[in-house]
Amino acid sequence: MARRPALLVLDLINELVHPDGKYAEDGFCRAVAERGVLERAATAIERARLAGIPVIYVVVGFSPGYTDWPASSELFASARDGDRVVLGTWGTQVHDALKPAEGEPIVEKRRVSPFYGTHLDVLLRNLDVNTLLLTGVTTDLVILSTARDGHDRDYHVEVLEDATATDTREAHEAALALIARTATVSSVDQALPA
Repeated sequence: MARRPALLVLDLINELVHPDGKYAEDGFCRAVAERGVLERAATAIERARLAGIPVIYVVVGFSPGYTDWPASSELFASARDGDRVVLGTWGTQVHDALKPAEGEPIVEKRRVSPFYGTHLDVLLRNLDVNTLLLTGVTTDLVILSTARDGHDRDYHVEVLEDATATDTREAHEAALALIARTATVSSVDQALPA
């Protein structure tokens, strides 16, 4: 079967990866900077565009007033308490280093998985995609969830390890070990050669 990929840029939003983001102190911004994730993701985006591979952005956030916020989630508790990740604000915009080009889709999600409650699967099927190339944060949450959910939807999944990060190296490595059971762990250069 011919490889028909799409590049997913997952949660590389200001709130998580910009030094002025409200989660900057939680370690994501530091890990992203140390690993060069924004630069590698930008390279992946540029190469995908040149190769005619669809680039799809996914951003996490909640409506103003948090009517769609999961009250029972310990993970998302700090969002409402800190007035964070409100859709339509600077915090949920894709980092300027990775700005979407005109016409590139932006999928808004309200849970960890980008497939839950969104039109991502319909979009991918309409684009005739069979392979997902994953970049973004966090490796142990959105990357892991996307890899597993993508697998269960019959996509081949490749995680571009050098364009992903989470708050600790230990969590990053543990997530990659789990991901490798259902997906390919590769790099920007391997998945999208220059």
